[in-house]
Formats: sequence, C-alpha cells, structure tokens
Amino acid sequence: MSISLVVTDVDGTLVTGDKRLTPRAIRAVETLRARGIAFTVASSRPPIGLRPLVAPLGLDLPGLDLPMGAFNGSTVVRPDLSLIDETLIPEAAARTAAARFAAEAVDLWVFADGAWLLTDPDGPYTDLERRTLQAAPRVVDDLAPHLGRAAKLVGVSRDHARLAALEPRLADEISDGAAVHRSQAYYLDVTPPHVDKGHFVARIAGELGVPLAAVAVLGDMANDTAMFARAGLSIAMGNASDAVKRAATRVTGTNDEDGFAEAIERYVLG
Repeated sequence: MSISLVVTDVDGTLVTGDKRLTPRAIRAVETLRARGIAFTVASSRPPIGLRPLVAPLGLDLPGLDLPMGAFNGSTVVRPDLSLIDETLIPEAAARTAAARFAAEAVDLWVFADGAWLLTDPDGPYTDLERRTLQAAPRVVDDLAPHLGRAAKLVGVSRDHARLAALEPRLADEISDGAAVHRSQAYYLDVTPPHVDKGHFVARIAGELGVPLAAVAVLGDMANDTAMFARAGLSIAMGNASDAVKRAATRVTGTNDEDGFAEAIERYVLG
C-alpha cells in the first residue's frame, strides 16, 4: 500500500546531533507535501520545543496543519502551540519518580503548566536543552509543589550507563503509574501512562481516514517502537540501538548522515 501519512520522531531522527534541520530534510518534507502525503511529528519534547520546526517544515500551512504530538504524544497541540488536549502524570507516580532520581543523584527537570522547571540552571545538559527548545528554564527552589501538574519528568545525567541501568528499575517501581523511557542516552523520561507515540499515530491516522498500513514512521529510540508497532512502514535510524532496528521494517542512515531524508526518498517516495 502506498504511504499517505508520515509521522516522525524529532531528536536523533529528523534533526542532526546539533539540533539542525538540514536543507535535504526540509526538501524531503516539501516533496511529501507535493505528492499529497500528510506529515507531522511525535516527540518527547515539550510543545515549545516543537516551535522551531513549524515554519521551516511548513507545519502551519493552511490545509496541511496537522496536530503535533509532544511529550511522547500525551500532549497534542496545533502548529500554533494551542492545546488540543493533554494527559498528566498521576501525582503519586511523579513523586515516586522524583524521589528515585534524588536517591540516585540524578538531576530532575519538571515540565508543568507550559514551563520547564529546574533547581540548578547550570546542571548537566541545560545548555543543550536551551538550544533545543530555544527557551529558558524557570528556576525554582523546590520542584515538589509542581509534581501534581507534571506532563513530563526528566532525569538528567552525564552518566549514561547509570540512566540505562535505572530505566528498568524505575519502570518496575512505578509499574503502570507512568511510562519510563530514555528519549536520549542522557535523558530518562517519565510520561503519563497508557498514552504513547503509537496512540498518537493511530489518532492522526484515524482523523485523516488513513489506514495504518498506509502510515510510515521514523525513530531512533525505544520510545519510538510504539509507533513502529502501529504503522505499515517503520524506519529506524542508523544511530538507533540494535533492538530498535530489529523492531523496524527498514533501517536508514544516521541522523548526522541525512538518514531522515534518505528514508523518505528511498522508502516513501520510491
């Protein structure tokens, strides 16, 4: 079946390691539109982090302005970032995760009420996140009062092996209270339960009347495999782990080798 809808992850997939959209990636999306193929994004980023993609990719063009999935699809926004709907992390799960991060000496970020909240503005990867989101955090003395309104928690560490080891332990501790996945080697995300990128893909396809067999998805991390399980065509990036590659039907180049554009040109446009 020919592809009628493409949904892509952003970091590690659509953009390069230094968070750039390449000219080739932009042209690939333009060609999709010229062929009548719908396009949108599903990302672990907060809504504000999707803003830099909107104009370059034409996500706000009349008639082409599909909803975008933030926080792994648990928050859905229009291209102008106005809210369609959101699901929050149950407070008990958020507090359990925050306590575990503190016990493991892992920095905590809280995304709540449209803000990026932290206690240490000079902590690990804060400069990278500022560049990624093109926004500054709000520094607070205590994150605890915000845990009841959290859309996403992020455990941040330069010790990537520590986060990798913590991922399954925290998932077991929280159980079905929240989803726990690394969105990057240095970010361990806690997001609302039972809502993931796969649900977002199914939702957009349903709203457009597109069969899931006619959907192509692209990603690089374990949180993208929920999309892979739903779509007719799933494409893993060359920088993905072997497990993520095995979950996909195709593998493309890395995000620093224009693997997104290569995949669109080769597997979607033919």
